[in-house]
Amino acid sequence: MKRRILYTLFTATLLLGSGCKPLFDIRKAMYDQPKYETLEATDFFGDRRSARPLIEGTVAQGQLRLDDHLYQGLEWIDGEQLQARTYPFEITMDDLKRGKERYEIFCSVCHGVSGYGDGIVVQRGFPPAPGYHSDHLRNMPPGYFYSVATNGYGKMKGYASQIPVEDRWRIAAYIQTLQRSQNATLEEYEAALRAQSSNDNHLDSTHDHH
Repeated sequence: MKRRILYTLFTATLLLGSGCKPLFDIRKAMYDQPKYETLEATDFFGDRRSARPLIEGTVAQGQLRLDDHLYQGLEWIDGEQLQARTYPFEITMDDLKRGKERYEIFCSVCHGVSGYGDGIVVQRGFPPAPGYHSDHLRNMPPGYFYSVATNGYGKMKGYASQIPVEDRWRIAAYIQTLQRSQNATLEEYEAALRAQSSNDNHLDSTHDHH
């Protein structure tokens, strides 16, 4: 009985061993197959690049962006494509709150919480960032701020890879809100207070009704 068990184990070992060898050879062949490593040169193509450039006009899946207003910050004005003077979607209070949050994360370190170009990195020795309250920037359309957030400007890098499209528009809207808040007239300020008071009263009456 003992000899039969030993014989069975020996036979199974031989079968498993012989079965693994072809499998190992196949896997090794796949690993060692002829291929080009990243950025490896080749004599096959005239430019000696093994990685071929994309065909002109190639669009990655999910990246077909036909809405120039939304994605490029451009709109047709008097027969020309110019920086958009309007927003591609309605800006609500929730959008402004989101824009404020994103602004304070990505922008305030240089431009300052109130937009005067005195952010924390400037206070620690970095070159001053532009403030938003000059006449020049106060007259810029929202498409300008969207474009700068997307592509960068001067020493500022673009944030297209970090901030989604809609959030860049929300930041632009919040920047324009900052500009209005810091340069409002007395009449505008009083009108805003009346509007806020009216809104608060409406909310109170709605709450009481429920």
